[in-house]
Amino acid sequence: MYFPYFITYMIVGFVISLVVFFWALKNGQFKDQQRARFLPLEEESTPIDTRVSTHSRYETYILMFLAVAGLSASAAVLIFSLLKGTHF
Repeated sequence: MYFPYFITYMIVGFVISLVVFFWALKNGQFKDQQRARFLPLEEESTPIDTRVSTHSRYETYILMFLAVAGLSASAAVLIFSLLKGTHF
């Protein structure tokens, strides 16, 4: 009975996953893997810049919106299935 809603929920989750994956590829999140595995072992020699750019602030807002949207969709599917589900 609620099978189309479940399929829609799965497709939306898959599309969001693809968007995040391609965003990570575009921004170079997977580059230089040989260096990345040794980063925890290196000593920090340069001071870290703690200023937050406007670009990263927008990315944070977008990621938080996606997290809230995903949780809202999960809650909506759960509530719909509890209210409209058939009782055996």
